[in-house]
Amino acid sequence: MGERRKYVLILALLSLFLTVHGKKDDVEVELTPGVTTNVTYDARTLFFNDTRELLFAGSVHYPRMPVEMWGDILDKCKEGGLNVIQTYSFWNVHEPIKGKFNFTGNNDLVKFIKLIAEKGMWMHMERWVTMVVNMMKDNNLFAPQGGPIIMSQIENEYDHVRDAFDDAAERYIKWAGNMALGLKTGVPWMMCKQKDAPGEVINACNGRHCGDTFDGPNSPTKPRLWTENWTAQYRVFGDAPSQRAAEDIAFSVARWFSKNGSYVSYYMYFGGTNYGRTSASFVTTRYYDESPIDEFGLIRDPKWGHLRDLHLTLKLAKEPIFSGKYGIQRYAPDLEASYFEKGDLCAAFLWNNHTHVEQTVKFKGKEHVVPAKSISILPDCKNIVYNTDHIVSQHSSREFVRSETAHKNLKWEKTTEPIPTKGFFTKQPREQYSAAKDTTDYLWYRTSIELDNIDLPFKKSLQPVIQVLSLGHVLLAYVNGEYIGTAHGVKREYNFPFQAAIRLREGVNNISILSCTVGMPDSGSYMEHRYTGLRTVELLGLGTGNLDLTMNGWHHTIGLEGERQKYYTEEGSRKARWSPAKGVGEALTWYKAYFDAPEGDDPLTIRTENMTKGMIWVNGQSIGRYWSSYLTILKKPSQNEYHLPRSFLKPKDNFIVIIDEAGGDIDTVQIETVNRDSICSYISENMPANVMAWKRKGAKIVPAGDEKPQPKAKLKCPKDKVVTKVEFASFGNPYGVCGYFIPGNCTVPSSQSVVEQKCLGKDSCEIPVDRNLFDNNACPEVKAKTLAVQLRCGHKA
Repeated sequence: MGERRKYVLILALLSLFLTVHGKKDDVEVELTPGVTTNVTYDARTLFFNDTRELLFAGSVHYPRMPVEMWGDILDKCKEGGLNVIQTYSFWNVHEPIKGKFNFTGNNDLVKFIKLIAEKGMWMHMERWVTMVVNMMKDNNLFAPQGGPIIMSQIENEYDHVRDAFDDAAERYIKWAGNMALGLKTGVPWMMCKQKDAPGEVINACNGRHCGDTFDGPNSPTKPRLWTENWTAQYRVFGDAPSQRAAEDIAFSVARWFSKNGSYVSYYMYFGGTNYGRTSASFVTTRYYDESPIDEFGLIRDPKWGHLRDLHLTLKLAKEPIFSGKYGIQRYAPDLEASYFEKGDLCAAFLWNNHTHVEQTVKFKGKEHVVPAKSISILPDCKNIVYNTDHIVSQHSSREFVRSETAHKNLKWEKTTEPIPTKGFFTKQPREQYSAAKDTTDYLWYRTSIELDNIDLPFKKSLQPVIQVLSLGHVLLAYVNGEYIGTAHGVKREYNFPFQAAIRLREGVNNISILSCTVGMPDSGSYMEHRYTGLRTVELLGLGTGNLDLTMNGWHHTIGLEGERQKYYTEEGSRKARWSPAKGVGEALTWYKAYFDAPEGDDPLTIRTENMTKGMIWVNGQSIGRYWSSYLTILKKPSQNEYHLPRSFLKPKDNFIVIIDEAGGDIDTVQIETVNRDSICSYISENMPANVMAWKRKGAKIVPAGDEKPQPKAKLKCPKDKVVTKVEFASFGNPYGVCGYFIPGNCTVPSSQSVVEQKCLGKDSCEIPVDRNLFDNNACPEVKAKTLAVQLRCGHKA
């Protein structure tokens, strides 16, 4: 098939370090590390030693975080209700040079799988897949060997490119599926968005609303699997912020399970960071920051909490979902009840697809109000335990705080990147990908032209113009050593022009153009034929007409001098002359400084708002590309903050180096701490109680405690912090969002004191949404009161 990027994806239960419980005939069944597990499937779901299980998966990519973060992230996945982890294993990380493999440090795939489970790969498929599968077998990582791997994926969304390969595509899909099955892993194989997945390979769905867009498996013997439920959208530089509401994700998942789904995976559950040069073309360094766990490893509420509550609710409904007969009661085109029923066991999903109007459903003799565009889940067909539009979990707001410790002795120095004089020669500009071989973002193109006075414009008021057509992502241009400007393409159109008025002289004129890429191609057919770099170069407005320099003969230099000398290390930095730096610098300037580790233990970021484009290293480790000069339609950069892992730091004298391409303001660079110390709740009297107030007892759903379940504001500070201040409290009709609450025309006077009494000085607290707790007689005109609370968390004094 040639060397194209291919996937193999492996799913693994979290039971490697935490058990996953199922039930068979009321007997607890555990999937335990070291105990062999037989994984099979039928049309309904996967089986684990003949036991069915609802599977909630989340994508977590181990190279997108330091190994020091792995345990904490996986704990938060488990706490969020996940029992499966989905990951890719990256060809460009593990085999950066053909035949030379790296499975150490952050790239230790076996260590990661042993810590949870999962894997995936890109490369010439049969050789690579066979090698990785054998590696998993050698370490006893497949479920039948007592390991955590329960499912594997071969290929990913190949239908998007199959038309480019005509009949060969069908032969390839059959070959890939049969090759995978022939590896005899003992666990099922799947293909995403592949309607003709061959033989026993399961075709699965990717998308946002697979409950309504998936046509179903291509065989009545295969289960319905949803392998990518996008929690937001990956972003490229130039994109405005992308969001997907927690309510919409919950709606899609509830819909999926109401239609016989049994497995869902969130892409991403934790996105992380594209360190170094690992991001694909134009993709931001921050990856899926809008996931339930944000880039810094902080829980993003309410998304994380609302989905956790959904998982708990579905687990309450698991027995009727698997044992009951499926039925649908339709009331209107956008209103229905789907249910699973067997004897006294029953679970129901009330679906209101109207986007603006709440509707009343009479189900089994009882009326239920279902908010607009939402699904209510009744694990016993009687009690509404969860509604996708009613968020009863907490909210949080993220804040960035300038570190005084880091800035105390921060003094920047600079040195300028020289225009090179050596390199290889070709008649016309060389294609950049093939020249640089993914070793650097940069390729210099240099040519010279000799002019006499007749070539120059007769009038001094006229200036010649250089015109460049580039398929590179970015370029910087110099004429006779003078920087004349920069330009860039966009993700969806790499081809871009550059024009600038220039000053030429009699005699030899030197033209130097630095072409920059922002990642390798990531999708599509025939990626090996993608072209980048300079295409044409012309001088316009000369006294003798226009002059095409494309075939003038070009010298090429791969990379920057600072890269070759490793200015980003203390030893390498000694090879350059540095001077004090202040304010806006020249194009292609290297900056260095030392700083002490910021106070506390909160995550860290570097803010680059008024810089241009480049890369940042701390103690020799790259935290990725930044691009602050590329503004979105909202006139703001797509990304301003760049994650600096604390594991990269020493207590003192941390060495930071920045290469800035087009003249940024170094004085505006900030080292900041990141927190979600502002936590909130917004919950009304007509919302359901938290799912944890319920439990299953046989065929019934009953209160988990002695109290009758009622809505409560349940708030919890980040680890090792307590509530230090009540910033807002209103029981009445407040409105707004966390960080921006506003009182309505009704606020019970005791709101502040009640919340302070319940929460101050505690790491967590509960506040019943109860009129008797506040003032039963206040604001009688407000039929359903709402409690809005905003708390500030911090370390104990």
